[in-house]
Amino acid sequence: MKLHISVARQAMTVFDDQGEILREYPVSTAKAGVGEVSGSLQTPRGRHIIRAKIGAGQPENTVFVRRRPTGELWSPALGEEFPGRDWILTRILWLSGREAGCNRLGCVDTMRRYIYIHGSPDSAEMGVPGSHGCVRMRNADIVELFDLVPCYSEVEITED
Repeated sequence: MKLHISVARQAMTVFDDQGEILREYPVSTAKAGVGEVSGSLQTPRGRHIIRAKIGAGQPENTVFVRRRPTGELWSPALGEEFPGRDWILTRILWLSGREAGCNRLGCVDTMRRYIYIHGSPDSAEMGVPGSHGCVRMRNADIVELFDLVPCYSEVEITED
């Protein structure tokens, strides 16, 4: 199984092992564009794998901080209470770069940058850049994707 994320289209395509399209999802990548350097708030390009899957069995809208559920469920009221918070909800697919010097090791290490594919509040717009570097998805979509893809699935993030 392979995932392709197009920054230009703000879309994710999931392919089976024969290269057939299984699913397509709207996503939201970084508001600051693409880039690999730690602290840039940009979405890293290149070849990655899903290194860890976090949140199995949690209810939709479960709030995560540092990859741990906080006990909160996101709601519009909670969103209003913490307006500047970067919401990581429902499920996390933690990415790890596969290209040394590009998105792996040193100051460009995707995993050390804590770059995820994760759920977002229903109010978060998909199809336009808006994240702090991660790849945001709708909650129902991340639940479906989480159950579909195994750990170590390939993820390629491109500008086209």
